[in-house]
Amino acid sequence: MTRPRTAARTVEHPDLSEVSLQQVMEALVDPVRRTLVSQLARAGEDLTCGTFEAPVAASTLTHHFNVLREAGVIRQYYRGTAKLNALRADELEERFPGLLSAVVGASVAEGAEVA
Repeated sequence: MTRPRTAARTVEHPDLSEVSLQQVMEALVDPVRRTLVSQLARAGEDLTCGTFEAPVAASTLTHHFNVLREAGVIRQYYRGTAKLNALRADELEERFPGLLSAVVGASVAEGAEVA
């Protein structure tokens, strides 16, 4: 007996040319989301959802990841059953030069980042 073949899980991402500065800023105004972005920037690699330190429940964390993804700040993808998160740093730098590094730097400077 053969098992039915299942399609790979995918996640939709916006084209950054269609993302406004307003959308990105609204996503980054929340301190929890800035913490997630700072942790990704510091890690220098893609991270699974469960590796982030945040002062919110897992269901709330999912909401924050969705907001960041829909604003084009992160890219999410599956590797097996794990969902990984990647910072779209190069794409954001091209679209909004200096924005991401300024936000991450300010977040660290004000101590908003979860250690």
